[in-house]
Amino acid sequence: MPSSTALDVDELIDSLVASHRTLVDDLPYVGSSGCLAATRSLIEDEVGVLDARLTGEEDRRRLHGLREWLAQELVRLEPCFHERGEPRPSWVVGRQSLALCDRQRLIMSQALDLEATDPLARRCLDPGFDLASLLVGLYVRDETRLAHYALDRYLRLSGDYALTRLLSVFAVCRSLAGARRALQRWEAGRGTAFHLAEVMTECRRYLELAERVSNFRFPPLIIGVGVSGSGKSRFMAEIVERLGAVRLCSDAERRRLLGLSPQALEAAPAVDIFGPETTGRTYQRLASLAGLLLNAGIPTCIDATCLTRAQRRLLQQQGEARGLPVLIVSFEADDDTLRARIVKRARRQGGDTTTSLEVLNRQLALFEGFSDEERQHLLHLDTTADNASDTLAMLIQQRVFAG
Repeated sequence: MPSSTALDVDELIDSLVASHRTLVDDLPYVGSSGCLAATRSLIEDEVGVLDARLTGEEDRRRLHGLREWLAQELVRLEPCFHERGEPRPSWVVGRQSLALCDRQRLIMSQALDLEATDPLARRCLDPGFDLASLLVGLYVRDETRLAHYALDRYLRLSGDYALTRLLSVFAVCRSLAGARRALQRWEAGRGTAFHLAEVMTECRRYLELAERVSNFRFPPLIIGVGVSGSGKSRFMAEIVERLGAVRLCSDAERRRLLGLSPQALEAAPAVDIFGPETTGRTYQRLASLAGLLLNAGIPTCIDATCLTRAQRRLLQQQGEARGLPVLIVSFEADDDTLRARIVKRARRQGGDTTTSLEVLNRQLALFEGFSDEERQHLLHLDTTADNASDTLAMLIQQRVFAG
């Protein structure tokens, strides 16, 4: 593996994004009145099955708390549901059974931890349920870093950041479905009393995950600052996997604004995408998306050069306006290292080294030093130092997650 019967995480995310982008107008949406109605019906069915089968007092208390939380969220998020369009069949429908692997290691025998015969797969739901199924399947197996990576990649490639407002609801629903599935396997007569204990352990693991998902988090905003070759993007990607953040990349969003693929970052576009007007629009978009992610309780990393105080201030306000912690990380390296990294990258990508070095020189000339106010939120990171990733993760934990 990977083989014709297995996918790695990148392949699965790419397939989900491509599938969810496809507009299908002739599907038989029997009885469907939108994603809100479809989600409400799913909740009623999943909770009903569990309510009839759970006997433990703590299990039922947990289930009833989740049902109340879901009811409140459906009311609060009703406008968000109405923006989502019509429900669609799951990605698994009509596909062969595919396993999920990571570096030749089997993660799940079903790519979304969902069989095509499961009642959940047969429903028409918001496409975001496919992503929620993947994330829940990874989290419940303690594949936390892989789940963080998958969420970040899906959002960056799809641009569907609005999904994050509903993702907690979908993940709780998917967790309830996992608990229901565990109990139904037992009822099918597959084991002894010993196996019943295993089934209840699995069921409770899903219920506990649902509770964790439903707890709102107060997420930090981490603003990366650094010129080309500073190592900013590499270290930001590491933080995403460690802390469960979503990374907003200026390169990807700049291209998306102009109708270009956010994935083809190494291809030279036919138009100048770095003019002042486009740059201004890009930072406005980054600020808007950061606010959306923070509202959804998701730690947010900004991966952009952020050369000017005005750019940094625009982003910083998104966290401060919400009373959330803000951290500015300055990614730094000496000039020789910067230039060596730029030349190496240009040669690897088949680009012109002279042009790349000219871009670096312009960035260094445009950089505005940090203000006194910014220094209150500032961390300096020498990206040439040993264990720089561990140092950065430790400093972020101390500054924004400790007590």
